Order: sequence, then structure tokens, then C-alpha cells
Amino acid sequence: MDFELNEQQIMIRDMAGQFAKQQLEPNAAKWDAEKIFPIDVLRQAAELGFAGIYVGEEFGGSNLSRLEAALIFEQLSRGCVASAAFLSIHNMASWMIDTYGNHQQRARFLPDLMSMQTIASYCLTEPGSGSDAASLSTKAVRDGDGYVLNGTKAFISGAGVSHLYLIMARTGEAGSKGISTFIVPKDTAGLSFGANEHKMGWNAQPTAAVILEDCRVPVDNRLGKEGDGFAIAMSGLDGGRVNIGCCSLGGASFAYDLAREYTATRTQFGKPIAGFQASQFKLADMATELEAARMMLYRAAAAIDTKDPRKTSLAAMAKRFATDTGFKVANDALQLHGGYGYLRDYPLERIVRDLRVHQILEGTNEIMRVIIARQELKT
Repeated sequence: MDFELNEQQIMIRDMAGQFAKQQLEPNAAKWDAEKIFPIDVLRQAAELGFAGIYVGEEFGGSNLSRLEAALIFEQLSRGCVASAAFLSIHNMASWMIDTYGNHQQRARFLPDLMSMQTIASYCLTEPGSGSDAASLSTKAVRDGDGYVLNGTKAFISGAGVSHLYLIMARTGEAGSKGISTFIVPKDTAGLSFGANEHKMGWNAQPTAAVILEDCRVPVDNRLGKEGDGFAIAMSGLDGGRVNIGCCSLGGASFAYDLAREYTATRTQFGKPIAGFQASQFKLADMATELEAARMMLYRAAAAIDTKDPRKTSLAAMAKRFATDTGFKVANDALQLHGGYGYLRDYPLERIVRDLRVHQILEGTNEIMRVIIARQELKT
């Protein structure tokens, strides 16, 4: 067991941190206020290999470990939580094609996904099936050499802007065994999108419904075999949960650093507020909880890399703890800033708004507890 990063990992972490400092942090407030999806900046991130972090090298991926991905997302989210989180989704979709696609699909889709000339979205959630994802009702009916898809997906990041949509649809029986995954290009006839949702946070990426009305795709666009779709969707979520936890960790760590600096310089009652034990204890707890979250996330990432039998449970534990902790630490950092923390002149309120949704997506934290309990109570 070695808790030290190696030379390559330090280089990767520092490169991501520098990119966040130079390209994301100076623009994050504007992107949030004006609801700008910074595609050009995301493509700059792709030039550094951040669009296919754990995609194989054959078609342009970086072929890094999940631990190295964790380092990258932690650093990127210090600059802009919403942009880092979208990169996580794009990476998850790209990894699914690389892992479950045949050679023709990988050769067709991956090169442009790696440069983000093609942007991908992951489409599982529906208006009537959130936590109970296996009850989804979108249908894909076989018709000759293709499938006809009908249904609606909800809360899809990148909807209307992304060029590829990984759609989970029912091809067979009720439940998880009857679901398949399809790659649906944006220009497919019958594919349309709802209005951009008005969200509390994550304003630097669009979120909308994906609507399929007699949307025909060729058999060649099915990912894996019929009935494999739910397993494919779930396999992507182990890494996705670690990534989103790292986005919480990075955003909250940045908020903590701001609070530590502010309390050292803000004077009340004749001394810096960091001189009061109440502030000291709060900062001590924040630092402790962030370190605990970091260790859990790195441990879960390493478990995915080694295919540890407990990887799903460890990812759920890390996601639950890191996203709850991240929101609490960011909120405490806002509190330490007093009234200034509530103003948009400071980044604290944006970080709080952006981190809140992490306790909901990639499986709610209540579902994380279900996954953990199921593992712990196995006999």
C-alpha cells in the first residue's frame, strides 16, 4: 500500500490543475451567469487527453487508470465544477463505446470523441424512471435491419448540443434483462430535444429531454448484444460515481482554500476571525472531511482499476461520502465568508449550487446506501 503519487501521476495532476487555473477558473462565473456551454475550452481539454482518459490508445484515448482520472477531475473541478462534470459524462460514454463496441463501432466513433469534435451524452433516466432505472419504458422494436425507438429521456446533460446519444431502450422483457443500448447520432430522423432546463446550478452545461419519435437506427448502432444494455449502463456508473465524487472534492477543496484565506485576513473584534476557536474548529473539520473523502475516492478508483469484487460498493461509499461532504464543506466555506459568501462577486454561492446536484445524479445518495447495504448484508 503506497499513498504517494508517482512522478507521472504528479505530472498529470499538475497539468490538469494548471489548465483549470488558466482556462476554467477565470471564465466559470461568466459561463454560469450567461449559461454558456464552453465547447471550445472543452476541446482544449481534449487536446490534453481529457476526453478519453481511460479509453485505449488504438483510437486516440489516453489509456490512463481510474486513479489518474480521479486526480484529473479533482483538479478540473477547482476551476469549474459544471465543466469538469460534463467531461466526466463524455468520458463515461466514450469508455462504454471503447469497452463494449465492436471494432467497426470503435473505429467509426472514437477518433472524433477523443478530440470532442463529437460530443456524447448518456441517456438512461426517464420522466417515470429515475432511481428505478430498470423500469424504463423507452422501446426499441426490431424492424428488418434496424430498430425503431420511441420514448423520452429526462435530465440529459448535453441534450441538443451533443452529437451522439447513448440510449438505453427496452428490446425485450420487463426488468433489467430486456434493455439494450443504442448509439443514436443527433441528425437521426425522429430525434428531438426539449427546452433547456432552468436549473439551480450546472448552468455551464445544457440539460434537456431527449425525445425519440419513430427514430430508426441500424442494427450496427446497437452496443453489445440485445439484453446487455442495463449491465452496460451500470458498469459505466462505477467510474462515473467516483468521477462525480472527485468533482465534489475539487470544488469543495477550492471553497475551503478560499475560506482559509478569507478567515486569515478578515478582522472582527480586533483580530482575524481565524483566531477564534469556532472558526478554527470549523476549518479543522472541513480539512479532515475533505482528506477522508479523498482517500475513499482514490481507494474506490484503485478498486475499479484492479477489478476488486467490492468495486461497486466502494464506489457507492465514496460517491455518497464525497458528495455529501463536498456540499457541506462548500456551504461551511460560504458561512465563513458571511454575507460576502452569498454574493455572486465571490465564487462560493456558485460552488454550492453546482455541488448540490451531485447528491442526486449518478444514483441518488439514498440509492448508494441501498447498494452498500445489499453488499454488506450478503450471506
